[in-house]
Amino acid sequence: MPLWGPESYWLVRLLFHRGLAVIYLLAFLVAANQFRALAGEDGLLPLDEYVEHAEFRERPSLFYVFPSDRAIGLAAWAGVGLSALALVGAPSWLPREFVLPASMALWTALWGLYLSFVNAGRVFYGFGWESMLLETGFLAIFLGAGPFAVAWPVVWLLRWVLFRNMFGAGLIKIRGDECWRDLTCMEYHYETQPMPNPTSWYVHHLPASVHRAAVVVNHVVELAVPFLYFAPQPVAALAGVATILFQGWLMLTGNFSWLNALTVVLAIPTFGDSVLTGAVGALGPPVAAPATVALPLWFWVAVGGVTALVLALSVRPTLNMVSSEQVMNTAFDPLHLVNTYGAFGSITRRRFEIVVEGTRDEEITPDTEWEAYAFEGKPTDPERRPPQVAPYHLRLDWQLWFAAMSPSPGRHRWFGRLLEKLLEGDEAVLGLLRTNPFPDEPPTHVRAVRYRYEFTAPEERRETGRWWSRERVGSYVRPVSLDDLGAGRRARGRARRRQ
Repeated sequence: MPLWGPESYWLVRLLFHRGLAVIYLLAFLVAANQFRALAGEDGLLPLDEYVEHAEFRERPSLFYVFPSDRAIGLAAWAGVGLSALALVGAPSWLPREFVLPASMALWTALWGLYLSFVNAGRVFYGFGWESMLLETGFLAIFLGAGPFAVAWPVVWLLRWVLFRNMFGAGLIKIRGDECWRDLTCMEYHYETQPMPNPTSWYVHHLPASVHRAAVVVNHVVELAVPFLYFAPQPVAALAGVATILFQGWLMLTGNFSWLNALTVVLAIPTFGDSVLTGAVGALGPPVAAPATVALPLWFWVAVGGVTALVLALSVRPTLNMVSSEQVMNTAFDPLHLVNTYGAFGSITRRRFEIVVEGTRDEEITPDTEWEAYAFEGKPTDPERRPPQVAPYHLRLDWQLWFAAMSPSPGRHRWFGRLLEKLLEGDEAVLGLLRTNPFPDEPPTHVRAVRYRYEFTAPEERRETGRWWSRERVGSYVRPVSLDDLGAGRRARGRARRRQ
């Protein structure tokens, strides 16, 4: 089968666009439910800080021009609605002369709206899959739609995104933590990953030989298979199948937001219509791609411009990827058009968790009883089974995993705001939690305690029902009241004014 040209991608585009629309829909629902509490007007990282300290040309966002919770809500729900239109293929319902402009406008709006959330969301949107969604969403604008043929250069650009995602992840591992080289990383990963899911406990207790084999498979899929994305069919499709199966295993054993689902969507362009129709025909009634209409010249000019732009912007990410000083999950332009990716260059050997507790006691004594706040995804109660939350993204829970790596919240200035919001009984922030032990009246004091968590052994879980065992290792934040936090905030304000 030829490497270029004649292969049809109409069915590939149909599946890719629908899959990407689902990811967008989920991403905008997360923004609608979480963004205002995290980075809105009165969020943990207030929106006015972004407006005050960012340059629009460096971090463009609608919220730079309209810095309000109302604009955030309108943009999030508009994104949900537009994602639904993309999911049902609404542009294809129009007369032929309007299909391409409508499709381009729809996918451009989705990309622009989500770019606004990523650039204004700061640390809460600082994940590699945000840039990957933007990069993928930008290319989706130029795939064509409806009865028109697929712009095949864009299919190859999507494979290039997938290659950098997978190969970059493989390189950062093999260059990073020595456990990737001595094949022991998976003995720690399932327990110490950001958010274990219901199967993580079981997989963690598999024999060491299985874990070593898993690392070998990881290296093959991330370091060797990506080169086959550019091979003729059916080799490229087989490489896509290997990638999809690998991502399926990651989804089965952990909660990584929509990273794995988006990677599966990106693997769809490794197929061609001939492969898809052959596979479907072997399983059931035959399916055929419809006859298509040639793309107009103006569209090909746009595709040529985008291809040249992506190739030019790929220079820095490629140099970074092959560099011994490789950094991961970095955008090299403010529009996140071509980025670098990677994950788990180092593996933590021990799991730490921050348990946030409150009390209504006016004075803190050794006899004070503390009640813990429970979060949706991260461990708190040792008896609670690890939940399945992905592909939904619990942004606060993820940041708490990062924060727990340090013995104090010095590098996580949003944490003090979190405690302040709990003391105020802030409904938006409390809405990010699983349970609030103070439903009638906020606590007078809160504190944060740092624990080391470990999966229980099978015998212990049978006896106690606990999924985790934990040991207190220190105080993360001493007991504080609103007055304490207010005094600290005023001191920081005076220091900023002196500067």
